[in-house]
Order: sequence, then C-alpha cells, then structure tokens
Amino acid sequence: MNRGTAMISILVAFVGGVLVGKMVGGGSGGELTEAEGSAQEVAGAAEAMGDVERVSVPVTKDQPQKGPADALVTIVEISDFECPFCGRVEPTLSRIMNEYKGKVRIAWRNNPLPFHQHAGPAAQAAMEAFAQGGDKKFWALHDKLFENQRDLTNENLEKWGKEVGLDAAKLKKALETNAHKASIEADQALANKIGARGTPHFVINGRKLSGAQPFESFKELIDDELKRAEQLISKGVDKKNLYATIMASAKSGPAAEAAPERPEARQQPDPNAVYKVPVGGEPTKGPSDALVTIVEFSDFQCPFCSRVEGTVTEIEKAYGNDVRVVWMNNPLPFHDKAGPAAHAALEVYSSGGAKKFWAFHDKIFQNQGELSEENLVKWASELGVNAGKVKAAIAAKAHQSTIDKQQALARSLGAMGTPSFFINGRNLRGAQPFPAFKAVIDEELKKAKDKVKAGVSKSKVYEETIKDGKTSPQMIGAAPSPSAAPAQPAGPEPTYKMAVPKDAPMKGSKSAKVVIQEFSDFQCPFCSRVVPTVKQIEKEYGSKVAVVWRNYPLPFHPNAGPAAEAAREVFEQGGSEKFWAFHDKLFENQQALSAENYVKWAGEIGGINTGKLKAALDSGKHKARVQADMDAVRQAGAQIGTPSFFINGKLLQGAQPFEQFKAAIDAALKE
Repeated sequence: MNRGTAMISILVAFVGGVLVGKMVGGGSGGELTEAEGSAQEVAGAAEAMGDVERVSVPVTKDQPQKGPADALVTIVEISDFECPFCGRVEPTLSRIMNEYKGKVRIAWRNNPLPFHQHAGPAAQAAMEAFAQGGDKKFWALHDKLFENQRDLTNENLEKWGKEVGLDAAKLKKALETNAHKASIEADQALANKIGARGTPHFVINGRKLSGAQPFESFKELIDDELKRAEQLISKGVDKKNLYATIMASAKSGPAAEAAPERPEARQQPDPNAVYKVPVGGEPTKGPSDALVTIVEFSDFQCPFCSRVEGTVTEIEKAYGNDVRVVWMNNPLPFHDKAGPAAHAALEVYSSGGAKKFWAFHDKIFQNQGELSEENLVKWASELGVNAGKVKAAIAAKAHQSTIDKQQALARSLGAMGTPSFFINGRNLRGAQPFPAFKAVIDEELKKAKDKVKAGVSKSKVYEETIKDGKTSPQMIGAAPSPSAAPAQPAGPEPTYKMAVPKDAPMKGSKSAKVVIQEFSDFQCPFCSRVVPTVKQIEKEYGSKVAVVWRNYPLPFHPNAGPAAEAAREVFEQGGSEKFWAFHDKLFENQQALSAENYVKWAGEIGGINTGKLKAALDSGKHKARVQADMDAVRQAGAQIGTPSFFINGKLLQGAQPFEQFKAAIDAALKE
C-alpha cells in the first residue's frame, strides 16, 4: 500500500469513527456530525495534506471565535492577557483578519501563565463576557484588556465589563468564585498536551507557530494552508467539514515529539531531584527545626520576585512552624539597583538581626520602583539601623563575598533566574502560585514526618534530607539521537553539537581551546549589556578563547533582522575586522537602528561599499544566512533566548556576570 492510499484509508476510518461517535454521543462546532460529513468527502485528501506535521486542536462552540465557521484557515490562539508579547502580536492578528477577510477565523484559548498575577482574573472576566454576550462581548472586552494591559486590576476588569455592556453583578461574582476555572484549566491542559508552554502560541490548521511572530511568518503558513484547503475542496470536501477533515490527519500530542528527525525537545529540570543546599547564617523566618526548609534565591529589583512574596506569606500562614524560609541573594546583572539593595539588606541583617532584615525586605518590595541609595539608607534608619553604616556598606560593597558565594551556589544548582526556590532541596522555579508550592511542601512534609517517626530529630531533618543531594543541575527529557532512547536519565546540562560555520565572524585564534558561539540580537538590550563582559573575556583569556558571532534576531524586535543582514554584508565585504567594528557601532547606537544609519555607520568604519550594502538590504540577500544561524539552534535540540552562549557546546544563557563565564570557561579548559 503506498503512502497516499494509506492516508486515505486512515482518513476514511477516522471520519467513519467520528460519525459513529456523533450518533452515540453528540458533538459541537468544529467536528463532523452525522448530517454534515461522509467518508467519501475525504477521498483524495491525503494528496493535499502532504507530509506536514499537525497537532489536533478541536474548535467547538465553547471557544470565542471571529471569522466564518467555514473559513479555509483556522488559527487557534493560545494566549495570556498580561503577557507583553501577546499584546504585541494583536495588531498582526488584526492585519491578518483584514487581509484574509472571509478566509480565516481565529479561535481563542486561555493560558494564563503562573507568574502573571493578573492574567488569571483577566481570563475569568473575558470568559464571563463570552458567557454573557457571546463572541461579540468577548472580543470587545479582549480589546479593552490588551489596550490597558498594565492596569489589569479587578476594579478595572469590572469597570471595562460595564463599558462593554456586561451585567456588573454577574461579572463580579464570576471573578470572586472563579466561575470559569474549569474552562480555563481545560485550555491549559490542551496547551500542555500539544507542547505550547509559552505565550503567545498559534496553531494554524494544526501547524504550530510560537511567539509574537511578524506578519510574514503567519502569511507563509496561511498562504500554504489556503492552497491545501482549496485542494481538499476540489476533492469534494464540504467547506463546513474542512477543519474536521484537516484535524483527521493531526497528532494528539506535540508534533515535535513525534518527529525524531527534528528533535526540538530540550532537557528540563528534574522536579524530583534533591539538591544539596547548605544553610547557616542567612536571614531566616521560622524555627530552626522546621520540617520543611525553603531556600529562596531572589533579587530585590526583580518584578517576579516581588510578585511571589504574597505567596511566600501565604505559605508561612498555612504551615506555621512546619516551614522556615531562608533568604539568599542573586542580584541579576541587568538590575542595577539589585546589588546595592542586597548590600543594604545584609548590612541591616548584620546590625539588627533577622527581624529587622525581614522588615527591611518588606519595605524594599513594597517600594520596588524607588530603590535609590538615598531611600535604602532612609528605610534602614527608620528601622533603627545606623544610616552611616548602611551607606558605607553600599559604597564599599561590604557584603560582596557573601553575595558571590550565594550566587555561585545558585549557579552550581542551575538556578540562573529569579526567583528560584529549593524546598527541602527540591527546585521550584519562578513566581509560581500557591498550589504549586503546596504540592511540593505537602510531599516533603510527609517525608519529614516519616523521618521523625524513624528516629531522626526534628533539628536534623533538613541536614538528613539534603546530605546526599545533587550539586549540579539534574535534567530529564533529553532530545533523542539516532543511537539513544528518547529520554535520558537525570544528569548534568547537555553538551550541544553545533558546528562552527566557516563563514561566521570570529575573534580570537582558530586553534583556541575554547570556542564561544554567541547567539545574539542587535536590538536586544540584554545583548547590549553583555558586550563589555565579552570584551573582558577576550582580554583575560587571550588566545585560549575564540568568540564566534551567530545571529538570532527575535521576531518582536523589528530592527533586529535588518541589522543582522547589514552586519552580514559588512562581514562579506570586509571580513571579521570590519564586522566587529560595525557590531560595536550597532550596539553603541541601539536606539537608532535604521537602514539609513546602517549605511551611514558602514561608511564611517571605512572600506565598505555602501551601495552594495543598501542593495543587500533591499534584496534580502542575507536573510537565508541569518535564518541558518537560527535553525542551527533548533537542529541542535536547544531552546534559547538572547543573548545565549555555547561554550564548547555547553549553554550559558543571558547577560550573566563575568564570574559566571569564567566558571564555564575554566571548566571547559580543564576538559
């Protein structure tokens, strides 16, 4: 049996099964019904399907929609009302609906992320609008929410609900009772099932597109799907059955997981791994013999760290003396006020003990937008701590050795971002909601009580729990290789196989023992901040290290792609020397990225034919080469943001401080 015949058989069998199911159990929009479908309609559909991977995402009357039900292309949008990237892509979606009028429909599904505290209530309000007034009211409130994304308070949700004509009392009650919790959780379960873990995420006739992509990325998929849909219709598929017919060939799980020739799954932290997180001398709340110890690595300027503090307070109230919280500092390098705040807080702790530390901690988070040195000194003084000592501690970075040790511990355990928690040694990352903490705490509390029953004293429970703990990141779910099973046991962060292109800009010796491949974006502020650190690496390691530039322009940075193309043209004309000079110009003038300025700056570095540069930008000459850099990451099985560095294949992400690069480079040199 050939591939086409096999696919026809599968489709016929599928539709037949659906028909039987409908006669027995009923159904709703987006699926074939007994009256609407027939197996004959899908004959020949396999040819139109081709070999495109699709995931199964049903569209029913339970999802808000816009566009005709029999549209040739259905876009399922999985989104979060507080996510800034979701907000940025909305104009693109409006453009799609205008340019493909009558041919495209959009169906909404909720995925409020746990670290967006207002996303859940906003989703509740939107679904209540849908319940009260159908699609019209939903999309009216949807627009209000994205237009006012920074002010998603319950008070405003109720106000905007009234403005679009909702029953205010019903809306208020829905928010108070989480009336649409089941619907939202069902959407989230579907998102998780198909591997749509971030937002926004789109499924276009079953084909996945992740992130706030530009119009052109959507257009490429939509145009292809329109052709395929027209082929299906020419084969006899009724328009009203079109989406169901397409879904007949889709997989029920993540497409990438079902395609070993394109491994996109990266390793994930093992949630059950226990780490060795020693404590002693840090600011602590709760009894020293608490059965559960939560070590919190945090940053006083980090907005997610601020958001999770309410959850930490809720934990303390719920578990009382069974829990203690231990504070450790991890001020991130791109938060310029986090370091001074950490020094001030540790000076308050040194002078006034834990009680004054936690009072100061609360004051900082309550006033996170005003972390000036003057205010830090003032708040410490209000607590009775010597203002002069605090001011001197900030100026002299008096507690740097303590902060360095705590950051080194965080790095060694894989806790790169903030906040990060270790609950009796088990890592929970991010500003997670209370239920996420509760699940781990309850498990650890039971284990601790069993230890006490077995004769371990309460004061020794934590020490006993972590004594054999891991000291490096423990990962699961490695991307498969031809000779390996799809999942690997827990182990250290992987080494990614990524060849260095012969035509990539490079600094340093070709025989260097350590090669750093830097994936970066000329419009990304964090990429700009790490430039001095990279120069410090070059200065301190000399010929031992080579730095290779790879382009990774993010889709929501409109100037990043053209800047990357301009840099490639400069490299093609003038080699690495001219490239790095142009690279510096781009980052020095990051707020002024434009085609006119690319030509101007290329002229300033000399030796570049600016006419050729302009022609290259106009023609998109280097787009494919820029895309090849981005494809290399996917082909290696990694998932990254910018900047990201592959140090002899080991991944280091973000604008990390020099010390973190030094640790990774030194380890690579030893190997």
